[in-house]
Amino acid sequence: MAVGPDTPITQLAGVGEARAKKLAKLGLAQAADLLTYYPRDYEDRRKIYALREAPVGQRVCVAAMAAEHPRKARIRQGLELVQLKVVDHTGALHLTFFNQGYVEKALRAGEEYIFFGTVEEQGRRRAMVNPIFERADSQSFTGRIMPIYRLTAGISNHLMASLIRQVLPCADGLADTLPQRIRQEQGLASTQFAVQNIHFPADEEALELARKRLTFEELFYFSVGLSFLKGRREGDCSGCSILPRPLEEFRALLPFELTQAQRRVMEEMADDMAAGRPMNRLVQGDVGSGKTVVAAYAAWLTVKNGHQAALMAPTEVLAEQHARSLSSLLSPAGVQVALLTGSMGAAEKKRVRTALASGDIDFVVGTHALISDGVEFRDLALMVADEQHRFGVAQRAALAAKGDRPPHVLVMSATPIPRTLALIVYGDLDISVIDQLPPGRTPVETFVVREDKRQRMYGFVRKQVQEGRQVYIICPAVEERSEEELALAAREGASPPMDLKAVKTYAVQLQEQVFPNLKVDFLHGRMKSREKEAVMAAFHRGDTQVLVSTTVVEVGVDVPNASLIIVENADRFGLSQLHQLRGRVGRGRHQSYCVLITATRNPESMARLRTLASTTDGFKIAEEDLKARGPGDFFGNRQHGLPQMKIADLAGDMRLLNLAQEAAKQLLEEDPELSAPEDRPVLERVRQLFAATPDIFN
Repeated sequence: MAVGPDTPITQLAGVGEARAKKLAKLGLAQAADLLTYYPRDYEDRRKIYALREAPVGQRVCVAAMAAEHPRKARIRQGLELVQLKVVDHTGALHLTFFNQGYVEKALRAGEEYIFFGTVEEQGRRRAMVNPIFERADSQSFTGRIMPIYRLTAGISNHLMASLIRQVLPCADGLADTLPQRIRQEQGLASTQFAVQNIHFPADEEALELARKRLTFEELFYFSVGLSFLKGRREGDCSGCSILPRPLEEFRALLPFELTQAQRRVMEEMADDMAAGRPMNRLVQGDVGSGKTVVAAYAAWLTVKNGHQAALMAPTEVLAEQHARSLSSLLSPAGVQVALLTGSMGAAEKKRVRTALASGDIDFVVGTHALISDGVEFRDLALMVADEQHRFGVAQRAALAAKGDRPPHVLVMSATPIPRTLALIVYGDLDISVIDQLPPGRTPVETFVVREDKRQRMYGFVRKQVQEGRQVYIICPAVEERSEEELALAAREGASPPMDLKAVKTYAVQLQEQVFPNLKVDFLHGRMKSREKEAVMAAFHRGDTQVLVSTTVVEVGVDVPNASLIIVENADRFGLSQLHQLRGRVGRGRHQSYCVLITATRNPESMARLRTLASTTDGFKIAEEDLKARGPGDFFGNRQHGLPQMKIADLAGDMRLLNLAQEAAKQLLEEDPELSAPEDRPVLERVRQLFAATPDIFN
């Protein structure tokens, strides 16, 4: 059967209905999907060792003859062994296969095979457990560089490689959509060569050429698409013009001085909002750099021009805190601030919605409830969104539908991201960086503490409380963790998360057995809004001395008297998230501390925690986090409406990214509409790539 790019995966040898469903979980439905399902890694199986020369403890290929017929034995129900001895001119190797009964008939005495596995020493003899094998005259997956794929339950790497080998011939018919002049300038291989050698490289050089071609291509089309997004926005004159006002007028509302970085970002925003097109700006700043006051300035400017503003926060606790602090700051200027969250009572929600529609509320702070169907604005002109919410293209479209024109959008990033990465992840936004902390901030001291030092740590809690301070104890609750975070923790052998009931139980245990003379309370994201508000209010007043919480306090919660944060099972968190949690202390004038408790024995996990203890630079921490976890885990499953990378490694491909961006810029300067015959395939590829991004080419 001839295989083409559109051939359904069910027509391939070895794929029945059950396997097709498993492959669908990986996004694989037809031959073309397999061609672009790139390996995550490679194993060099080219060197084939004699049995005595094979290094112990490494995965290697050995050539040997089956010296006997395989012996099958059933140890107990569910456990079956197949064993045999293989030999060559240097010695013998003992093979054991668990629950692989087919091996008894697959291996024949007297025949030569290649075995791939880890050589172990068992007393005086050498052994291999569950090796991969094939006839010596075959060598389809030994004696070569072998691709390693991301898999799902029931799909082996051997099966994936064999399926891709079946569809590889249709790579010959793939059109090369990159303009020839760009291929020549960048020294890029052909599409056919790249696809063949990314899956089954002839050698290291061929693999490098294939990866360079496919990575450049991906980054190039991405850059072209982002240029269309920005160009469309910059040509959009439907935005509301917000007339500038003297910055000192806003400064008079503040009980503190602005940093130069805050002033610079405020001026950038004011220029954007006065330009007559919708602002789309990302403001990045480290923990405690003062992002909220920058958002307050944008809202004040909007309201002073007679329009409405909205701020969307990722959690109700943070929305409630923002509403309190922004109301306190802006009410003296006559700005009416209100709160709208999903857990508010029906009557209160109705009152807020009515006031929004009539214009009686100037500035509303809330959660995702702000873009629900029942919310209408009289004149929404500014939307501020927290980066964790990843207020993307779809949400912006939902908000735009609530007004006569697209609102200005300000995205606040709580997670520092290296600037070149931000240009990709937030490529449709302009970027401002608050790279300066307010004066007088004392760096938080951070310690990594083993589980067996817990009693000393409890003593430190008592000492802090005796000095009049307050303490957070953070627990990783399974219900509040993303799939990416749980997967990362499982891979690294991290401590198990607590369920929400266990968080409460732990707080009660601390109150009754450890801190009977202190007031201990608990907080988690599934509590009712009024309960959370009451708990946080008591902690803010100082009535509660120790607050046991999930990561619901991760972003923005501000209690200046809190001087110690203890993170239980700290190995379960990414570095950037730990940095955010650490930012909950050090907000007052007292020396503050962060204690990371861990029971992990994983050296990589310990190294990550020590990185956090060694620096308070959020951008440096973000870079380390990115290296440790990779872009997929770092950015998580944020649905920002931009396409996902299949092969580019944003942490390692900066040079290619710069080349791709420059090539995209040059192409669009020469042919802005991509109407030249050679450039039309580029336009079509970008359309396909950005299919999920609404109206990019309209």
